Amino acid sequence: MNINWDIERYLKQSGMPPTRFGRLVARDPRLVFDLRLGRQMGPRLEARVRAFLTRDAR
Repeated sequence: MNINWDIERYLKQSGMPPTRFGRLVARDPRLVFDLRLGRQMGPRLEARVRAFLTRDAR
């Protein structure tokens, strides 16, 4: 599944602002906005995002 969709779903369900998500996951408040504009994540960042989404889903 597309990780961008997972992030968007998480933001909608949690009510978390995109800037807070970016700061928590990557110390980058523009992360979500840049992803929406086509930024590609490297494998390490993608692993951190997936770990965050998995950990927070519990």
